[in-house]
Amino acid sequence: MSNLEINLYNSKKVSIQKDMTGLFFEDINYGADGGLYAELIENRNFENLKCFGGQNKGDWYTEPDYLYGWNSVGKGKLNAVSGSPVAVENPHYLRFTAEAAGDGFSNKAYDGICLKKGMTYKVSFYCRNLFAPEQQDCVKVSVFDEKGNSAASVKVILEKNDRESRCFWKKYEAVLTAEKDLRGGQFTITLENPGVLEFDFISMIPGDAVCGIFRKDLFDLLNGIHPGFIRFPGGCVIEGATLENRYNFKNTLKPLIHRNHNWNRWAVHQSWQKIEGYTGPDRYPHYNQTLGIGYYEYFLLCEKLGCKALPVMNVGLACQFQSFEMVDVDSEEFRQYVQDAVDLVEFCNGPVTSEWGKIRAELGHPEPFNLELMGIGNEQWETKDNRFLERYSAFEKAIHEKYPEIKLIGSAGPSVDSAQWPQFKLQWDFIRQQAAKNPAFAYAVDEHYYMPPKWFLEHMDFYDNYDRSVKVFAGEYAAHPEGSGSFNNPRLNTLEGAVCEAAFMTGVERNADVVVLASYAPLFARMGYTQWSPDMIWFNDETAYGSPSYFIQKMYGNYTGAQTLDTKDEHKALYEKGIYYNPSIKDDGTVFLKVANTNDFDVEVTLNTAEFSFRTQKLVYTGGGEKNDFNSFENPENVRMIEGNEESFCGRAVLKKNSFSVIVLR
Repeated sequence: MSNLEINLYNSKKVSIQKDMTGLFFEDINYGADGGLYAELIENRNFENLKCFGGQNKGDWYTEPDYLYGWNSVGKGKLNAVSGSPVAVENPHYLRFTAEAAGDGFSNKAYDGICLKKGMTYKVSFYCRNLFAPEQQDCVKVSVFDEKGNSAASVKVILEKNDRESRCFWKKYEAVLTAEKDLRGGQFTITLENPGVLEFDFISMIPGDAVCGIFRKDLFDLLNGIHPGFIRFPGGCVIEGATLENRYNFKNTLKPLIHRNHNWNRWAVHQSWQKIEGYTGPDRYPHYNQTLGIGYYEYFLLCEKLGCKALPVMNVGLACQFQSFEMVDVDSEEFRQYVQDAVDLVEFCNGPVTSEWGKIRAELGHPEPFNLELMGIGNEQWETKDNRFLERYSAFEKAIHEKYPEIKLIGSAGPSVDSAQWPQFKLQWDFIRQQAAKNPAFAYAVDEHYYMPPKWFLEHMDFYDNYDRSVKVFAGEYAAHPEGSGSFNNPRLNTLEGAVCEAAFMTGVERNADVVVLASYAPLFARMGYTQWSPDMIWFNDETAYGSPSYFIQKMYGNYTGAQTLDTKDEHKALYEKGIYYNPSIKDDGTVFLKVANTNDFDVEVTLNTAEFSFRTQKLVYTGGGEKNDFNSFENPENVRMIEGNEESFCGRAVLKKNSFSVIVLR
């Protein structure tokens, strides 16, 4: 075991934003529908589109597949029709013809319905009863196991077939109670008699869903980080593979049935990339967005987690990696994009008497959301055609003319690698020049880096000499070992990658006077449905677990002081020994010493604390295993956060090999 010393000095350096460690949510890897959104039914509104793309940039198209995920049970016939919809924004619905009593239809429900014994599930649907009065008075909603045995069932009484019920849709609600634990269950609606019924917006939500919206185990994992903010809804999803496909937040500020169904930009991600030698249509061509989690729900999520919201706005550009499409910066159409951003602030902060504040109140939240932050564009880079910097300037002017208090986040492009992306320096130079004349021009600039683990250790001084006039938002970062980008691969969330991220973050925290916000990416990955690996949190139909990187984020979210302590540059001497550290102090005098040990052996550390009078210490750490260790559904806690007991201060601690530790000193 190696030995070393760390000196702690009671000399404060820079303040740390209390909301510095946050979350980046993007609807990738089925992170929303099929993920955080607790809805169990797939294609509940019969609007699914099958997505395609060729090998050429911008060559994207969709075909209707309105019955995707639905199948007949018995001799019944399914038809997707339009003509008299529940909502004109989603014009298609199911017309079901039962040939015999007991005929019905079932839903794929991603991997099938997962039930927990004793749990209740809220079922709802719209139905139009086309039967004669004597024929049909109820339907049966059930979940069956693979042997055809019922695991949950309820009868729903339909209204009598009078003139009104024939012409107008009725919403029905019921509660299913799970009689046993089940995975892969078949959600089924069956009819009591032959005849015809029409259905739309069929839903099944677990009774423990947070706010009736968010899947509880995923919410709990987020809550465990105590995030300071959430950036949403992406990512490339904001831009869309086409502008028609972009995330138009105003479409989500409506009741669920009126939210325009959309296909997901990530549905065509691999259509043009050769990953693992794969070519051809994407593996997940039915990846769509019901928008059950829209901007209103994102703000509710932030409120529930006690963190700030950081919505990101489209600037009239489709995803630059996948498209050439844009609206002209001089056009009236572009001015509408700018106005949308202004309207969003009113939606969040305006009184209920304002146009958009009234809409917020009608959705159920008369109190303002108190928006402070807004991102302008995602990962955009300047070209002579798109004039991104001019676009940003137009947004800044319009927003600050009406809402000068809003802090705007700019973009430095897709990477901090200035050799590969010369726009990185160009955009920074422009923003700093403008901020010198107008300090409110940009609060921070969004930087992204997906790099090999070694890069993070080689760039510990990355922010040491940054200009402090405009702050940094480390908006997307993750250590990517060799093979990253492959499908459904939790093995890529290695302990080595997590510890290297943690080590780099000690340098980020030391420079908290310039880096004010930081978030790992991507956040979620549903096993069997991913377009990207590695990811922070993995889940399936039944359970979820945090990767090693999750526990690093949790430690940063839970153990950060108000100010850094001066190391007198002594931290640099330990780099060659594979040790990376930074101390911070809370207002009550508690010190958090964060230390990453990147060695394959334990290291004993002696703390020289003559300038303090500590009475207790506690060790919290993640790691201690091999560099390639990872978590899995079979072994979700192979790498976990271990929190020791508070003990009498002795000034010594053992740093496990390949680990990240926080030594709590009081």
